[in-house]
Amino acid sequence: MKKEALTLPEEALRSLPASSVIMGTHPADGNGTPFYDHLKAATDGRGKISIYPVFPGIELSFLVFQAGQASFHHAASPHVLEISHCCRGRVGWDLKKGMSVYLGAGDITLHSTDCCADSVMRFPLGCYEGITLSVDLNLLSGNCPDILQEAGLDPEALYEKFCVPGESCALPACTETEWIFAPLYGLPERLRLPYFKLKVQELLLYLDRLDLSAAREKSIARCSSSQTDLIREIHDRLTRHPEQRFTIEELSREYLINTSSLKSLFKAVYGQPIAAYMKEYRIHRAMELLRQSDEPIAQIAAGLGYESAGKFTRAFQDVAHVLPSEYRKQVRGQKLLRT
Repeated sequence: MKKEALTLPEEALRSLPASSVIMGTHPADGNGTPFYDHLKAATDGRGKISIYPVFPGIELSFLVFQAGQASFHHAASPHVLEISHCCRGRVGWDLKKGMSVYLGAGDITLHSTDCCADSVMRFPLGCYEGITLSVDLNLLSGNCPDILQEAGLDPEALYEKFCVPGESCALPACTETEWIFAPLYGLPERLRLPYFKLKVQELLLYLDRLDLSAAREKSIARCSSSQTDLIREIHDRLTRHPEQRFTIEELSREYLINTSSLKSLFKAVYGQPIAAYMKEYRIHRAMELLRQSDEPIAQIAAGLGYESAGKFTRAFQDVAHVLPSEYRKQVRGQKLLRT
């Protein structure tokens, strides 16, 4: 739960109305796209989706959300491969067959759109930035770019590899996929489409030669949706009462889940062990209070479950790399400069 991840989308989404998702194609005066024309989205926060047609049947979308979740409806096709890359924040899907999968920075997931035609994306850290690539493998067969033809790319082989009915493949961050995706974020508008064309072809060639049986041995584990619902309930309990210190054993008994499952599932959803997550949560809450109130530091520490100011100060330095008193001085100094 890094501070960067928590605050990243705020600037991009600040001007949007609450509970809204703004969608658009680029160029803005285009005639629509197969993906855009059939997409409906709703969120409990704010979101923006920017869609770029790259090749016939291939569209690349940037997604930025400051929200707890977003629901999507689009056409379900077993021959449309959807590839999603998480850049920052965390994202999870409730898929068919009662299964969920969660991604952190650098992770990717691949499945056909019949897996997620009516799905919910959840953002455990309250925000998400990523890319979704939609590839119509039937259209690709008849409109394959020259480089892919020269390489002998077979869209049917990609279908057989990644479009298994009802299945999703989630792969952890690796050097090869980061080389492909990292350059796509933050490009000036004039360079976007040329880069997208290069990198989409590079990605398809990478997937074509990927040894899926070996990759699956390292794949991100899926969880049952009922398990992730329980973990979210436990998370909400912890964050509603940061002044209380719950042990793993207490939570395990109360929520009827064994301790090892509780620890592994919490990390799968939120990206960190419970203790590390709550430490950062408490300190980020303390930073808010230091910015927004005149409450004494000792009182803030006690209200967040620290039995002494010394323990709070050490924890604050570990996360924020500055003393609480210095942090308050810094933010107040910045406010004075702005006024």
